[in-house]
Amino acid sequence: MKVWKHCGFSFLLCAALAARAGAGQIVDRMVANVNGHVLLQSDWEEELAFEAFLDARSPDAFAPEERKAALDRLIDQELLREEVRPSEDTPAEQIAARVTEVRKLHTEAVTDDGWRGALQRYGLTQTVLEKRLGQSIQLMRLVEARLRPSIQIDQKAVESYYQEQLLPELKKAGSREVALPEVFGRIRDLLAEQRLNQLLHGWLASLRSASRIQTPASSGGDQTR
Repeated sequence: MKVWKHCGFSFLLCAALAARAGAGQIVDRMVANVNGHVLLQSDWEEELAFEAFLDARSPDAFAPEERKAALDRLIDQELLREEVRPSEDTPAEQIAARVTEVRKLHTEAVTDDGWRGALQRYGLTQTVLEKRLGQSIQLMRLVEARLRPSIQIDQKAVESYYQEQLLPELKKAGSREVALPEVFGRIRDLLAEQRLNQLLHGWLASLRSASRIQTPASSGGDQTR
């Protein structure tokens, strides 16, 4: 998704990090108020740095619309946190496995010094990264527990995808045709993920419509969605 980028489903949670401007001057201001919870410029900047780090790209390369999309995801995360409160921490081994995956994206991270340098360039630390990854895993697990039980993908849906999308794509690419049994499970999983994204999108839309979201950029500094 990009609601669930790296999904992720990239649901990403925020922690405090000061945004730097000028000669080391720390600047912070409210960028959103979600049902009384204030999101700061520093939260937004960390979200951008975190997402950029996961994609191994520079935060400075984000276009204005990408920056706005990151703020929207930050707001969505806060709305979801209000609905699904975690009861336990993410297991350390799951966080470690995710850190290993992310580290492979940064070629300089083959050494520990290179890894620390990469984190520093993005304004992150190992502790902040692990916290953010743990929160992301945790939130995704809770959302899936709530939405996935309602998802049912029947054989007809898999067969339709196979006939109407997969086979034409294979033919267009000049690839060999594969039998349905070979790809049945993968198609079913793909359709389940698509349905999960649809349900999540609808849930978030419902939460936004019932919430009070204020941003300085909105008319009069107030916005209710």
